[in-house]
Amino acid sequence: MDGSWRLTHLGRLLGHAGRRFDQRVLNLMADNVEVPLALANLAARAQVSAAHIHVTRHLALEGSRLTDLAQSAGISKQAMGDLVDQCEAWGLVTREPDPVDARARRVCFTPTGLAWLGAFRDAVAQAEAEFRAEVGDEVAAVVAIGLEAYAGAWSTTPSQR
Repeated sequence: MDGSWRLTHLGRLLGHAGRRFDQRVLNLMADNVEVPLALANLAARAQVSAAHIHVTRHLALEGSRLTDLAQSAGISKQAMGDLVDQCEAWGLVTREPDPVDARARRVCFTPTGLAWLGAFRDAVAQAEAEFRAEVGDEVAAVVAIGLEAYAGAWSTTPSQR
């Protein structure tokens, strides 16, 4: 039986591409003078990982409950709690009382976290531009449309999860 398909199937290629993209974003953030120095140093020493990007990607600007944040990122509440603990120690986020439910807490960006979010936005834009330059505008557009359609179909079809 030929096992070469295991190295080239779509899921594996998507995984490699996602890891490459996230690593490029982290490298750009490590070199960005707008990123607070301590955070840039953490990124440069690979202390900040793609897993921490889940917080940056999924935390609502007005704050999110930990449960909602974990669900949005597609990871367990415990795993997200660990990431939030680290991000809180680095000064990116804080836990505040939830204005709607006194029993709950919201994870919110700090001013440093908002600066980090701005640097993340810039790094994503640059990494996307580099992707377009590497594969061409037409291929990049088709990839984006295809991924949006595929991801959208998954998020609306619970039986496929």
